[in-house]
Amino acid sequence: MILAVTGGTGFVGQAVLEEAAQRGITVRALTRREQAESENITWIRGDLSDTAALAELMRGANAVLHIAGVVNAPDEAGFKSGNVDGTRNVCDAAREGGVKRIVHVSSLAAREPGLSMYGHSKRMAEEVVQVSGLDWTLVRPPAVYGPRDTEIFELFKAAKMRFVPMPPKGRTSIIHVADLARLLVAIAEDSTKNVGRIFEPDDGRENGWSHKELAKTIGAAMGKSVWAPHVPRALLFGAAKADRLLRGAKAKLTPDRASYMAHPDWVSDPAQAVPAAVWRPEIASGEGLTQTADWYRKAGWL
Repeated sequence: MILAVTGGTGFVGQAVLEEAAQRGITVRALTRREQAESENITWIRGDLSDTAALAELMRGANAVLHIAGVVNAPDEAGFKSGNVDGTRNVCDAAREGGVKRIVHVSSLAAREPGLSMYGHSKRMAEEVVQVSGLDWTLVRPPAVYGPRDTEIFELFKAAKMRFVPMPPKGRTSIIHVADLARLLVAIAEDSTKNVGRIFEPDDGRENGWSHKELAKTIGAAMGKSVWAPHVPRALLFGAAKADRLLRGAKAKLTPDRASYMAHPDWVSDPAQAVPAAVWRPEIASGEGLTQTADWYRKAGWL
């Protein structure tokens, strides 16, 4: 099998490439920068706007796994360009290259497109895939954690100081990046099943985690007892505006991100669960969070 991959240099993408290597799958992966040679990977220089690079990416591929996307942008145009136009370019290149199968990595944020520009762009990208004429499967991961992650890492840093401010009361699902990678490669490999499905995977914890439970579990992974107050909605948006002013394009907490962080329900829908015959999570989150904390320490991040 030859698997075309976008976003292979990112957090989820690196885990996918490792999983593909373990399964003996040949990968053609898009990259904007020079990469070290790898036995099972052919790197294609370019990005989602480069039609020639996308055409080369699809050459000989049996399926495309579209992971690349924009999670933070200064305006709606930035999200549209990275998530909607980029996805359309990938679908066009797949059709023109004779690749029939696409697995598209979306987000739970696509369930609530009215909350944020990010969520709106992810829903629009899903619709592009659904009308593409390709054999599609959509995967909406919840919060993804694990080694090399820089997003949930902020909570580990806070836990080190024993103070982990959390969004207003609500619940969320999470998933370890290695479990997500296994799922993505498994459904990309199978070209005949799960077509036209939307999956919302998670760590197997029924009804997800309350924000406070998650903060305290991350604290335990760090060997710390933490204080995890809920930040009022107004204060959360105020902090987002301040972060944007102070760090500009490098801001982690933006007003757009605050919009979906304040939503009370980011629990994966059991009705959209992956059939157990296809995949099931292997990494319990308590264990996974502890292993992730250990990785951060060894890597010198904490």
